Amino acid sequence: MPELPDVSVYVEAIRTRVAGHKLVRTTVKSPFLLRSTAPPITATAGRTVREVRRLGKQIAIGVDGDLWLVLHLMIAGRLHWKTSAPKLGSRNILVAFEFDNGWMWLTEAGTQRRAALRVVEGEAGLRSLNAGGIEPLDASLDAFSAALRSSNHTLKRSLTDPHIFSGIGNAYSDEILHRAQLSPIAMSQKLTAPEIERLYDGTRAILTEWTDRLRAEAAGEFPEKVTAFRPEMAVHGRHGMPCPRCAAKVQRIRYASNETNYCAPCQTGGRLLADRALSRLMHEDWPRTLEELEALKNR
Repeated sequence: MPELPDVSVYVEAIRTRVAGHKLVRTTVKSPFLLRSTAPPITATAGRTVREVRRLGKQIAIGVDGDLWLVLHLMIAGRLHWKTSAPKLGSRNILVAFEFDNGWMWLTEAGTQRRAALRVVEGEAGLRSLNAGGIEPLDASLDAFSAALRSSNHTLKRSLTDPHIFSGIGNAYSDEILHRAQLSPIAMSQKLTAPEIERLYDGTRAILTEWTDRLRAEAAGEFPEKVTAFRPEMAVHGRHGMPCPRCAAKVQRIRYASNETNYCAPCQTGGRLLADRALSRLMHEDWPRTLEELEALKNR
């Protein structure tokens, strides 16, 4: 799922291309995409784009009349831009926006249709779609600490909860926790002040570094290679590969359709975190350390 760095770069690319231009029409191809009925999407036709902003992991395009088209790309949604029209017969195109200077369209890989488009009116409409988490790059250390301690969750859950922090998901939370050298299952209300400061610094550093990296990678072009898995990442998506800090193999916890990647020596004092499915199966045979894991593999 595109997160704060990816969405920020999308917003910059869209703003550069459509601000001050007219939205001629919006063609919705998938009946599952449009999640609102009032105002009608036809009300945005022929209006000039005045603003484009990020709303958590969503992209909000504001047009004359204080109407906003709000896109949530979810896991597999991706945006594309060309000055010529796309082939609207493609089954992966869910919606196409025709501007007076080009076309932007949304595709979604796979068969599940999770991406969403809503039309809302004014700041009140935008607030209704905002989960309320603080912006991690705008928050002070005190505000960050207060948000983190507002509920007692694992750090992984706290970082990815949009009611606590805005724009952070599975990928960058792994990177943040590795940078801060904190366990993904450490409880938020049990962190010491120095640990919270490490998490705060790590959060700001990772999000800023990756936004800058993705912006440089796009080099002014519309971003087309948006992915949650990048070879330059330290741990996310790198299970079994060496940690760039200590060279130990990156470990993972799998749950549902997600997984958490971490480095045991750097983040958990060398202790392996139990993978729910495997630990239930193996019970007392579940390895507790990297050494036990390697010994188990060599049996």
